[in-house]
Amino acid sequence: MFTRREILQVGCSSYFGLGLSGLLEKQVSAAPAGARPRAKSVVLIFLGGGGSHLDTFDPKPLASETKGEFGTIATAVPGYQFSDRMPQLAQHADLFSIVRSMSHKDNRHLSGTHHFLTGSIQPFRGDSNQDKSLNRDDWPSYGSALSYLQPRTDNLPSQVTLPNDLVEGVLVWPGQHAGFLGPKYDPFVMKDDPNSADYKIRGLELHNGLNIERLNDRRKLLQDMDRQQKAITESTKGKQYSLQEEMAFSMLTSPTLRTALDINAEPAEVRERYGRHLYGQSLLLARRLVELEMPVIQCNMGRIQTWDTHTDHFPRLKNMLPPLDQGIAAFLLDLKERGLLDQTLVICAGEFGRTPQISPLPQSPVPGRHHWAYAYSTLFAGAGVQGGQIIGETDKIGAYPNTRPYSPSDMGATIYTALGVDPHQMVPDRLNRPLPLNDGKVMDVLYTGAES
Repeated sequence: MFTRREILQVGCSSYFGLGLSGLLEKQVSAAPAGARPRAKSVVLIFLGGGGSHLDTFDPKPLASETKGEFGTIATAVPGYQFSDRMPQLAQHADLFSIVRSMSHKDNRHLSGTHHFLTGSIQPFRGDSNQDKSLNRDDWPSYGSALSYLQPRTDNLPSQVTLPNDLVEGVLVWPGQHAGFLGPKYDPFVMKDDPNSADYKIRGLELHNGLNIERLNDRRKLLQDMDRQQKAITESTKGKQYSLQEEMAFSMLTSPTLRTALDINAEPAEVRERYGRHLYGQSLLLARRLVELEMPVIQCNMGRIQTWDTHTDHFPRLKNMLPPLDQGIAAFLLDLKERGLLDQTLVICAGEFGRTPQISPLPQSPVPGRHHWAYAYSTLFAGAGVQGGQIIGETDKIGAYPNTRPYSPSDMGATIYTALGVDPHQMVPDRLNRPLPLNDGKVMDVLYTGAES
């Protein structure tokens, strides 16, 4: 961490001879060695729209106004129950911890998603109807920050997002790109359903829309420009642009990455174990990327707001929870059997939970649960996390934590620390000002089993 005096020196760099780049170099050289990273990979299983904690990991069977249509089932953790729609995860609850006291105060989809995917509060939230394009003032995704702080030398990205990005028309959900670090550090995005019969890894792209075909076109254009206007490509800007294009082309055409994403190479019985649906096959792809030691894998369980069950809540969950349960259970067991769980931190949650109350929206005949950030559950597994724990508790209707709350910022500090990154180190924003990467606290309870 920098002292206040060191940060102020950036503003006086002409006098002291020390700008941001100097400060950041000093930070790296002065950083303590610390413990070895707990994880080689982090897998974020994202329930976009906000999965219901009350109908998954924190049921309230005695609260008549809250419990809903589902029953409960005993878990491998004595004395604790899950929803009866999660039987496989209940059976293998010894593999993971559930934190029931996750909490924050933001019931908005966009900024809530940003907080989950970056570990930081979105600096400008604005109006959700106006936040249309990718915002380069947002904080970087975990893989983007890692790519900036620990650049790879093998032409592979530090993050892959699959099976699709979170884009609705022209609305780009925040937090899933490199933000103020710039497009050079954007993750790669899959845009194909790995469960489709014609899956051929066609849709490997960057968040700014670059794919292999477009890069080939740009290469040809740049070659023509080089022949016709040599001065353009000899300028500093031209060289930097060409270098970024070359790096992107090398990564997009990497045979190593494309081999890892070739799900058709998996035996039929393995694919059946995960489930022949979007959730299961996406998690199987995630396992193949874990084998590649991909640092960050964002696994979106569905398209935009799939888990935003304002209406038809229980009918929809009856279809959505079984494949989620099957896919995550198969994923965790597969990692364990292959000796990969100890080096992989797995996290599953949405940007928030759902309301204890079950009520219809105006002009909607079928009731549902609505946005609720004040209490929700998150699954943590692997990379030193003690299995078989239920951490924290909520009140009798699942509305607020009765114990210490943990925020997405704390989750972010935990992720960065697991990857061997100091969560409090400084990174430059678009104005070259130093900002702390994260302001959360590591969730030591995941490893110690005791609240501090």
